[in-house]
Amino acid sequence: MTGGKLLVPLYVHPAVDPGAWRTLVGAADLLYGVVLNVADGPGTVRDPAFTAVAGELRAAGVRVLGYVDTAYGRRPTHAVVADLRHHRTWYGTDGVFFDQAAADIGLVSYYRWLARTARVGGSRTVVLNPGAHPAPGYAEIADLLVTFEGSWATYRAAAAVPAWTKRYPAERFCHLVYDVPVKFCGLASRTAGLRGAAVHCAVPGSGANPWQGVSPDLIDASHGRHRHPQEERR
Repeated sequence: MTGGKLLVPLYVHPAVDPGAWRTLVGAADLLYGVVLNVADGPGTVRDPAFTAVAGELRAAGVRVLGYVDTAYGRRPTHAVVADLRHHRTWYGTDGVFFDQAAADIGLVSYYRWLARTARVGGSRTVVLNPGAHPAPGYAEIADLLVTFEGSWATYRAAAAVPAWTKRYPAERFCHLVYDVPVKFCGLASRTAGLRGAAVHCAVPGSGANPWQGVSPDLIDASHGRHRHPQEERR
């Protein structure tokens, strides 16, 4: 890996790809956290497979962040709170990943209320994902802001970083990049650091759900750890 920590949105069922979840547990020290997304949220009933992987991640010292859709500030607060409660009760999440977050200043109060409610309910980490640089006020709400989510082609062309971000440490910002050719995933990680985001994730996946696989950064690191000492000398 090339520096920084990985925030991993792994949107695949543990029964479909158990190896991907095992990779995350084995790479715990490289992770900022893992986003747990059962069914665009916690689902309608507890899923024992997700309960199990969430427990394994927590035991390894990994933040487990429950995925909650906010529909860009249009979702009723009672529905958001119900998702928060189910994530905590069913999967023991210790943080929240508010997806489809708004970016305009007019909805800061909505997200401030959600963040405060999440923390009162036991969320130690609040992540907001507007997928772009929002109004500066959002930086006072979240522990981590996802200020880019998009394709590698878009990421290469989107170099501008607002001046206000310099007032905060790089550990407060994250870039999520998909459709990255495997040979360029390391470059995407380095680019995040150069653009002031110490947290990142780059995956080759594309389509409607590009987050179904583990970042090559983690796979490479895992292979390196398990390489036989004689192989290191070759």
